[in-house]
Amino acid sequence: MSLLARLREQLREYRPRDLPPHSWRRAAVLVPVFEHDGVAHLLLTKRTETVEHHKGQIAFPGGGEEPGDASLEETALRETYEELGLEPAAVEVLGRLDEVETVVSGFAVTPFVGAVPPPDRLRPNPNEIDEIVTLPLAIFQDPGRVRAERVVRGGRVVELLYYDCGRWTVWGLTARIVRNLLDVVEGKVPEAPEPPAANEP
Repeated sequence: MSLLARLREQLREYRPRDLPPHSWRRAAVLVPVFEHDGVAHLLLTKRTETVEHHKGQIAFPGGGEEPGDASLEETALRETYEELGLEPAAVEVLGRLDEVETVVSGFAVTPFVGAVPPPDRLRPNPNEIDEIVTLPLAIFQDPGRVRAERVVRGGRVVELLYYDCGRWTVWGLTARIVRNLLDVVEGKVPEAPEPPAANEP
């Protein structure tokens, strides 16, 4: 069984957790997964330096919920289309991950995992996306590529997570979503999410 097929089954059984009641603005991202030569890859983006939030960072496509969105899943698919030109009909939504918050931009983010075609025909929006980044999922499973830094924020110690992937560093909210995805892939039950540091995206 391919990793993508296994992930489809695992997400069907996974019960994602929501944050406690909050006043954050709701947002959603798509966690796009595709296979190339039988190897599962994640599709991420490098944001431009002109976007409102998380300038220049490696991120999943997504954004804030709009009044016309029927659901957060629709938010994720709409934003992905706006950023990458990926038609919603081309995405097979496999399931969702845990809701996570980001302090800096004030969002509660719901990630949806989607199987997508290889990114050959994407049309990135140059106002939002500087570059498309594709990385084998196995890179994130390599213990030598993950590191954590403990910092004091607001009088408490918090952990910032980083994945070093060649010339890319995936950190902050995106890294926490990747860790949740890996927990699902590896059949682990994630621990209760720890609030991010005050300067973490």
